[in-house]
Amino acid sequence: MISHYKKIASELSVAEKQVNATVDLLDEGATVPFISRYRKEATGALDEVAVAAIRDRIQQLRDLDKRKEAIIKSLTDMGKLTPELSKAIDEAETMTLLEDIYLPYRPKRKTRATAAREKGLQPLADILLEQGKLDVELEAGKYISEEKGVNNAEEALAGARDIIAETISESVEARDKIRKLFVDKGNFECKVIPGKEQEGIKYKDYFEWNEPVKSAPSHRILAMRRGEKEEILYLDLLPPEDEAINTLESLFVKGRNEAAAQVSLAVADGYKRLLKPSMETEVRLLTKKKADEEAIKVFAENARQLLLAAPLGQKRVMAIDPGFRTGCKLVCLDAQGQLLDNATIYPHTGAGGVTEAEKTVKHLCEKHNIEAIAIGNGTAGRETETFIRGLNISGTTIVMVNESGASIYSASEVAREEFPDKDVTVRGAVSIGRRLMDPLAELVKIDPKSIGVGQYQHDVDQIKLQTSLDDTVMSCVNAVGVELNTASKQILAYVSGLGPQLAQNIVEYRNQNGAFKRRFDLKKVARLGDKAFEQAAGFLRIRNAENPLDASAVHPESYALVEQMAKDMGCTVKDLMKDDQLRKRIPLQKYVTETVGLPTLHDIMAELAKPGLDPREQFEAFAFSEGINAISDLKVGMVLPGVVTNITNFGAFVDIGVHQDGLVHLSQITNRFIKDPNEVLKVSQKVKVTVTGVDADRKRISLSMKENEIREPGAKKEFVKNAPVAQKKQTDRHIPETDMAIKLAALKGKFK
Repeated sequence: MISHYKKIASELSVAEKQVNATVDLLDEGATVPFISRYRKEATGALDEVAVAAIRDRIQQLRDLDKRKEAIIKSLTDMGKLTPELSKAIDEAETMTLLEDIYLPYRPKRKTRATAAREKGLQPLADILLEQGKLDVELEAGKYISEEKGVNNAEEALAGARDIIAETISESVEARDKIRKLFVDKGNFECKVIPGKEQEGIKYKDYFEWNEPVKSAPSHRILAMRRGEKEEILYLDLLPPEDEAINTLESLFVKGRNEAAAQVSLAVADGYKRLLKPSMETEVRLLTKKKADEEAIKVFAENARQLLLAAPLGQKRVMAIDPGFRTGCKLVCLDAQGQLLDNATIYPHTGAGGVTEAEKTVKHLCEKHNIEAIAIGNGTAGRETETFIRGLNISGTTIVMVNESGASIYSASEVAREEFPDKDVTVRGAVSIGRRLMDPLAELVKIDPKSIGVGQYQHDVDQIKLQTSLDDTVMSCVNAVGVELNTASKQILAYVSGLGPQLAQNIVEYRNQNGAFKRRFDLKKVARLGDKAFEQAAGFLRIRNAENPLDASAVHPESYALVEQMAKDMGCTVKDLMKDDQLRKRIPLQKYVTETVGLPTLHDIMAELAKPGLDPREQFEAFAFSEGINAISDLKVGMVLPGVVTNITNFGAFVDIGVHQDGLVHLSQITNRFIKDPNEVLKVSQKVKVTVTGVDADRKRISLSMKENEIREPGAKKEFVKNAPVAQKKQTDRHIPETDMAIKLAALKGKFK
């Protein structure tokens, strides 16, 4: 195990003792947020990213150890374990190399080589591999046997070549070299299946596509694989075949004689029949794994940004789920998000009269003292926004809210449990309103894959995706902190150390006994023991608690320390929290112990200054351009406000209020070269964009965030802020991901 610690420390450029301490804490059941926040002295102040990386890497290495044990046992049972083999297995650093070592011994179905061995042709294969001077025909004639089914010398040689071909294909060195050749010099070759051109028009850019494996970006790999899965595209992974065979001949062909000629034939057969298909499968899986990792990384980062979007806070909200024919579902929520009232209005069809809709909205706003109106951005969203703004209701903030996933929530068991007597449209409107008040608290109720901020999230490894998303949601929830007396069981489940069952128990205790008055009362909750309390308590807040520290991120284990500080300063804890000058006089070094160091003490001071501070940004109202409600309203050259809804490797999607997101390609985000849109943008960011292209038939909108010139065909030269400029290096050929990207935008909110 010590070697594992050294290996991880080297890979992550941290000290071995940091890895050791982190792994010990993880093995004891500590969570990533808890370790990074409350065990800085032990880990050397490693952040969540480093702690999670250590957790994942130690698991990989432990899985490798388990596989080594299984292989050793298998070889021992077969009587084939040698000291050399044992040493090679012990030194294998990757699962790929380990499986290559085991491959010749792995039990397998009957092959041409096993059939040849059963005919007694192994000695002939061994003689040929030595490639000494011999009469091949004469030597092969010694193995003719009617009884064994070898009728002539050529059949003997063919069987021997089958054995040699399999030996070559199972060679660790040969597999390593051919694998590298596939990765370094292989090409993805993509073609449309004849007759599928119209059905697969969204894959048009891949109908004749060739791209090096080494440089193919993850989104294009996933797009090609999806097209293959949908039986629209043929996808091959091909290395330079001559170089592959020459590489193998350099390893196995040792001379220029009859035996060497037989080995050369076996090399060609072994490559084409065995090694090439095996390596193609393996490298396809390898590139898929890397593409998955990249796509999951993109999705997790987008989800993080969306979850940490600025909350409106505790305001009385009217929320509207817009619609034309079926009307707009309207709900009123109190400052805690509880449903007060609901109605249906028909401002667009005349059913019930527009005047009636106006009266209803104004009446409910006055009745419930509404402070903000949230309008879903789906069908009829902009038209509803125009209607509401036209009412000129004073004292209200009007906000368009991304409603992706609201329908998922409305039909969920969670929504049915909370609103058993309301239909899905009312539940959906409630979700829209609560999403404005506190995006994090509401979005944790929805499967993150359904909130429209991913890239091929349904094509990637679902287990790894879920693990990443769970990590992301837990990180966000614990970074913000959770109000113990109002939190739903869904958000409580993501608090460090809890989980669904303890979250349910907390809610039941709260319902039976009333609000928690102290953090230590958590220990009265069924099945919530000392370990769970240790992990969770610091992330839970109790507003207006008896102990003011219960509203902060100061962990209960440090309460005595803070109380001692207050005593030494001749004041109360409340005084310390109110008086900056008092805190500055505290000699922190005096309170350093074996378990509490300056990192924790500085964290405590920061919390005393701003207890329970929400790390999210302040909410800012946003409005789209008036009169721009549909794609038909757009013209090239328009400069419009927008909101970033999704970030991919190749650009960002921006909602400009026309029910169809536009794409700002990577090359059009900024005047300087960037590799990753996240260098400049984040989900929910407000931006200004210039319309550079509109294809209404294909629902494609091209946008730019650059500041340069733009000219329509035949128009005079004019300068428009944020407009694009051609960059030959990045934009002189069509990027095939664009069609797929536009498709993603069209499907936004429908990933269910």
